[in-house]
Amino acid sequence: MAYRHKMKLTPAQVDILEGKQGAVKAKVMETIVRYGDMFEATELVPVTHGEGHLVTSFGLSLLKPVYRIMDELISAGLKVEEGFTIDPRPYDPENVSYNPLDRLMYSKILYGAQESYEKQLAQLGLKSGDSFTCTCYYPEIGNVPDKGDVLSWAESSAVNYANSVLGARCNRNSGMIELFGSIVGFVPKFGLLTDEGRKARWKVTVNTTKKPLPQILGSAIGIKVMEDVPYVVGLDRWIGNELTDECKSYLKDFGAATASNGAVGLYHVENVTPEAREFGETLLCDGYNEYVIDDAELERVYRSYPVMWKHPEKKGTIAFVGCPHLSSTQLEEWADRILDGLKSGDRRKVACQTILCTPVPVRKAFENTEKYALLRKSGVEVTSICPLMYTSNPLTKSRRIMTCSNKLRTYSLARYYKDDELLAIITGKEE
Repeated sequence: MAYRHKMKLTPAQVDILEGKQGAVKAKVMETIVRYGDMFEATELVPVTHGEGHLVTSFGLSLLKPVYRIMDELISAGLKVEEGFTIDPRPYDPENVSYNPLDRLMYSKILYGAQESYEKQLAQLGLKSGDSFTCTCYYPEIGNVPDKGDVLSWAESSAVNYANSVLGARCNRNSGMIELFGSIVGFVPKFGLLTDEGRKARWKVTVNTTKKPLPQILGSAIGIKVMEDVPYVVGLDRWIGNELTDECKSYLKDFGAATASNGAVGLYHVENVTPEAREFGETLLCDGYNEYVIDDAELERVYRSYPVMWKHPEKKGTIAFVGCPHLSSTQLEEWADRILDGLKSGDRRKVACQTILCTPVPVRKAFENTEKYALLRKSGVEVTSICPLMYTSNPLTKSRRIMTCSNKLRTYSLARYYKDDELLAIITGKEE
């Protein structure tokens, strides 16, 4: 007996639910419908950007139920017809230095199912081995929805960027839900898929005397508004009103901080993001809250971050840059800053293990440059792994990991440093 749904379904959707396209697809549809009913969705709407993005990229040995579901989908001949991209791999022995125990932990104990899982992903529609990144919307990867497109994605920072910077529509889905929506081609209409759900409950005024760091500004807003939509005014003074590469990189890091330090799936920036440019302050709900951010407020938020190292007085040993993954522009900038910093300090090597994370296609193109050779010679490693997955290794808990990513800080024991602070450590200026 088919699930007795609450929302309105079309005859074609009912047919899938009732098993007329197979029992497995019926189970997939039922999961999507139950998910929608739980959030009081009114209907299912078509996924108009069929290329999906999945969050579960790691072959963690404990995920046996996921692998069984994958096998069931494959046996039924189901897949994402337009293909999908996926979050970064957890492990990269070719480009990151690991000691023998680390290699054993990552390749056999933690992610021993990685190879077989990737074979499953390929059968279900994974586009290629170059598709592992949290920033699938970069032109080098090409999973770029248009304004108004409905998506079935997961990965908080990618959903945040697609909603805010691209003007697409997607809820903050969990792992497997995003795959199911991509397979059946429908998602429940609620939350950020609705006009009402995209309105802002907070007006945030940026009143700083200099350009705010995106990681700290996004953190402050995420902590304050939590899952609500903020409408940010005053930021265009510092980042301009055109979506240049520099502006998009800023918004990527800003948005990732709002999504991880809070649960923001969409933000509007006055005169910058597409819906804010189109509708302006009419996006604000009646009775909206207000939050003013000045220099003192940013400093207060920054000083509130805990240091969770066992020996916080000691120097850091590993620096991660690129969570979410660095764009090609950001990678070039970090390369220049590190090399210039080493040269000015008359140093040949970085002061600690330094790992820059960027998508596979960006890394491959960069590997053909003289700058890459100079970085490698200085001890910098360029990889496409997920820094969060690196820290899932319990052996790393005793290491003093540093980062300029508020997302990595939030989800691990890594210590947050501002960009300039971290650069000074990497290049030995703070020894």
